[in-house]
Amino acid sequence: MAEKIVIIANSITVGELADTLNLPVTTLVGELFKNGIAATINQRIDFETAQIIVDELGLDVEIQMKQVSDAVSTRKTHELSKDAVSRPPIVAVMGHVDHGKTSLLDAILDIKSVDGEAGGITQHISAYQTERADRKITLLDTPGHEAFAALRQHGALLTDVVIIVVAADDGVKPQTVEAIRFARSANAKIIVAINKIDKETANSQLVKTQLATEHEMNPEEWGGDTVMVEVSAKTGQGVDKLLDMVLLVADMEELRADIDVPAEGLVIESHMEHGRGSVVGLLLAHGELTTGQFLVAGTAYGKIRTLLDFRNKPLKKAGPSTPVTVTGFKELPQFGDEFGIATSEKQARQMVEKMRAEREHDAASTNVTGADMLKMISQKHESQEFKVIVKADVQGSLTSVIDSLKLVDTEGEVTLRIIGTGVGNISENDIRLAADEKTVIYGFNVDLPPAVKRLTARDKVQVRIFKVIYELLDDARQSMSDLLAPEVVETEVGKLTIKGVFRTQKDAIIAGGEVTEGKAISGVIARIKRKGEQIAEVEVVSVQREQQEAKEVFEGDLCGLNLKTNKKILVEEGDKLEFFTRELVKRIIS
Repeated sequence: MAEKIVIIANSITVGELADTLNLPVTTLVGELFKNGIAATINQRIDFETAQIIVDELGLDVEIQMKQVSDAVSTRKTHELSKDAVSRPPIVAVMGHVDHGKTSLLDAILDIKSVDGEAGGITQHISAYQTERADRKITLLDTPGHEAFAALRQHGALLTDVVIIVVAADDGVKPQTVEAIRFARSANAKIIVAINKIDKETANSQLVKTQLATEHEMNPEEWGGDTVMVEVSAKTGQGVDKLLDMVLLVADMEELRADIDVPAEGLVIESHMEHGRGSVVGLLLAHGELTTGQFLVAGTAYGKIRTLLDFRNKPLKKAGPSTPVTVTGFKELPQFGDEFGIATSEKQARQMVEKMRAEREHDAASTNVTGADMLKMISQKHESQEFKVIVKADVQGSLTSVIDSLKLVDTEGEVTLRIIGTGVGNISENDIRLAADEKTVIYGFNVDLPPAVKRLTARDKVQVRIFKVIYELLDDARQSMSDLLAPEVVETEVGKLTIKGVFRTQKDAIIAGGEVTEGKAISGVIARIKRKGEQIAEVEVVSVQREQQEAKEVFEGDLCGLNLKTNKKILVEEGDKLEFFTRELVKRIIS
């Protein structure tokens, strides 16, 4: 029985556990590091991990979990009041990469939003508003590449209607299917925009057939309930009809919101800007925002200094379904955080502290879990590490890049470990950390300032900056592939039965036999088998046919063999030889 019983909550920081166990923090940090986990003094670990650490250190201590009350509350869904008013529909535009989502938005809004995107691929969620028949429609352009699945999923959860764009000349693709799944999981109404009908190779009927037969989305004209509109972002054909369909669906849904309530909604983007500080994109669900209000989003809070619309024009106030950009947060909120109003800075701080407590209680996903610990212990002697620091321009992209990197898998042989992340340009601190840890820095849509670049060269730190997400992921896969041990590949060439042994020396055998399968050639390896069991492995120095050296001897023919060995082997008549080649092949992570 343990001499000491220690009671802790279901999660605890490394520092708190060290104090509880009366150990130096460096001892716990060192033990975690030995097992492949770089934890800080404030890193939270779960109860199971604490148990594992105690066992690893050989402490005569029993860890018991403290019972925690269920007082932690979750935010309730807003219930509409009798005074709720009609609000604009929120529409997410989704679909496969290159099917023309952003081009369609350009046609609707008469802007060129794709100009700032790398390779014409949307990298962030962008929010806009347009008007049709004196009614506003809020539009969200969501990234189309599979690496931005997390962003796109949030995009679906923000919306009432999803326009799924399918190219008439390309048909339904994997990301089209993914968008349909997200839209359905968010209980959003779906409208299909069949784009690029101006192309000669366009086949709208094929798209409709694919959606009807493979995804149970029957067009209205076929007696189904899915609205499908043929459009051309290039010529503008069908765009007005598409917006009319959006408004018609919105009318059927009777979308409403409360105005005379404290504002609430979701964070759709956040990043830091020089001279402006934190710049945060919000989408209002209820209430109205004005400058001077105190906002709380997740574990961040601040006072609204500026309130701008999607064209960066100042607003006096913003109501439900309106996308806005605000400045004034003291730190960056997380993408997808819910925001609300506080009456004072004191209340805002209290709300933030409560949210931190909730997240700590729930053992946030960044904490070290017992499963992480056990996995690291089992892999520490057989796994190499590829350590990276990730910097991105905005919070949403950072989240998506990290989530995507975690999916790069080598089945435990090479472990990708993210030791640092952040929003903004690569800094001197990033370089110092990378130099200490022999780490690669990945930058996504960020810059490497001249002073930092000089430090990079001095400390020989690898910094790789990308503007397209899948190029970054390809680089990570290649880097991890380079760390993989090569695979030994054996290719069978032929088989032979020994008919006679003419000479046996310490390092050589001369024998003859009949090729029973494939062929016998020189320069390969041969296994010698007797009664099905391997007794030796030899090198085939030369092959002779009719007393003449031959390149190869085929099935059914007799031949002589000169075999090289590293020890004396007694070969007998009737032994079998299996000829094969052996090579090391570089492995690639798919």
